[in-house]
Amino acid sequence: MPGMPRMAGRRPGTLPVGHHEGRILGTTTRLPAPPLAPLPADTASADTASVAAVSADTGQPPDEISRGLFGWGRRVMRTHPLATDMLLAAVLLIVCSVWLAGSPFAGYRAAVVQTAMIVPLAVRRLYPSAVFLAISAIAFGQWLLGFPLLGDAALLVALYTVAAHESRIRALLAAGLLEAGAVMAAVKWQPAGPPNRSLLFLSAMVVAALFAGLTVASGSRYLAWMDERARRLEVERDQQAVIAAAAERTRIARELHDIVSHSLSVVITLADAAAVVSRADPARGVEAMTEASEVGRRALTDMRAMLGVLRTDEPAAGLAPQPGIGDLGALVERIRATGLPVDLTVEGRPFPLGAAAELTAYRIVQEALTNTLRHAAARHASVTIAYDEPQVRIRIVDDGIAKAPAGRRGHGIDGMRERAALHGGTLRAGPTPDSAEGWLVEATLGGRR
Repeated sequence: MPGMPRMAGRRPGTLPVGHHEGRILGTTTRLPAPPLAPLPADTASADTASVAAVSADTGQPPDEISRGLFGWGRRVMRTHPLATDMLLAAVLLIVCSVWLAGSPFAGYRAAVVQTAMIVPLAVRRLYPSAVFLAISAIAFGQWLLGFPLLGDAALLVALYTVAAHESRIRALLAAGLLEAGAVMAAVKWQPAGPPNRSLLFLSAMVVAALFAGLTVASGSRYLAWMDERARRLEVERDQQAVIAAAAERTRIARELHDIVSHSLSVVITLADAAAVVSRADPARGVEAMTEASEVGRRALTDMRAMLGVLRTDEPAAGLAPQPGIGDLGALVERIRATGLPVDLTVEGRPFPLGAAAELTAYRIVQEALTNTLRHAAARHASVTIAYDEPQVRIRIVDDGIAKAPAGRRGHGIDGMRERAALHGGTLRAGPTPDSAEGWLVEATLGGRR
């Protein structure tokens, strides 16, 4: 039926997501019925939603419920709703015709009226309200003719269908109309004895049909809500995966930039120095090339360590820890080997920052000194680490050209600013305020988070 939720096959207690058979969302809603049986696999109408509730109450394993004639009947009802309704109408017509043949009201006229009341049930789920009104009009004609029929049960089926597929207002209006018919039938025919007992009997049947339909409709709406919720959760999960992937790509690109840019800058500077001094002072040329080789090896080790954690088929054992503030001395020594004097000063009483914050401090200093080496043509640089718990301030200043590198803008400063922001800090990069020359990088980190 149009408008009804289509629920794919699922494991007990879970909801499917998307249009992929067998995909199960990890954060789905579990129904509170113990033990929980599977919901309908492809609900075609609200009538079949009640089957799920029956299955949950029986306590039978899902495999047992889906086997045999009962399981085959459920599948037929879901996949062929029109054929099922036609079969229901045919069975009801046969039963009522057999009853009519042995009743004192048997006759051509009664048979035509009874058939006219039952046949519309074949399309009851396609046109619930129209079918109910048509059967009610025929039943009123029957009341005028003056003979009761077992086919009046079609009125209850039609009321159930309206309650299951239409709005509650229409269901209540249909129930009110049928209750008026029950009053008329109880007074005229007295099917259960005195009028008061007959009215009570017929009213109970009207209420039962109404509440059965409303219960099925409520269950169907609940299933539709759960299906929509599962779809929303799937969309949110996919969006979170995309965001996480983008953040991870940004982190990897930042690490690659810091490692490759710094190491290549040092290697190129050392190679240039070796080429210049090799003829005049071969010993210094060999020393510079040896240092360049060591920087290249360390860069290769850092690359392997970073890319190794991305591999799922190899254990991470044996990987070196990420650098921190304690490794700034070795970093400064590598920069000094290129011929650029660098001073390193630590102020205040050191306190633990955490591995992530220490890596951020190290990368900021590394990127700032690399920019000084590549673009500033500086004669001197200084690095100051000032501890002021719970913050740590980082200051890198040089006396080179106080301007940003020409050409296309790189991502070094943006990467430093992003790293500082991740730890609740700030970063400022620009010309030194008290000198016509020089470049200043100042960062503040928030310490352990």
